Amino acid sequence: MAKTKPPVPPASKAFVEVGDAAPELAAMDQAGKTHSVKEYRGKWVVLYFYPKDDTPGCTTEACGFRDGHKAFAKANAVVLGVSPDDEKAHKKFADKFSLPFPLLADAEKRIIQAYGVWREKSMYGRKYMGVERTTYLIDPKGKVAHRWEKVKVTDHDAEVLKKIAELS
Repeated sequence: MAKTKPPVPPASKAFVEVGDAAPELAAMDQAGKTHSVKEYRGKWVVLYFYPKDDTPGCTTEACGFRDGHKAFAKANAVVLGVSPDDEKAHKKFADKFSLPFPLLADAEKRIIQAYGVWREKSMYGRKYMGVERTTYLIDPKGKVAHRWEKVKVTDHDAEVLKKIAELS
């Protein structure tokens, strides 16, 4: 019997705004551990949404965060990546590129929807639904401090670290 695909959810209504409380999340990472925003109170949280594991742009972005991992830790910040890929795909991606931070699986797109990053996209004239590459910086009190939309992956990690320094 053929396996049917789950229905594609509608586009997100709106991004979460700066100053809003960060929507709570609970999702499993590549190691089977569940994470929530609430557990990181007292730290900066870099919550970055990306379309797909092991693709060129997503790899560049993840490796930037990997290379800046010590600087983020020194800035009292944790990095959490979120995509619709499952835990198995995340594990393969994290292992391949030695990613030292959690990649949260959101196959049902609950977190992706809550943060407003499930959007209509267009490539070569074809419209489709997907994750709009977006990063949220959540302050130590759990409020959204900054949002980057349609992220350019090169040097994004440095841009985020600079913003943390400005706001600290």
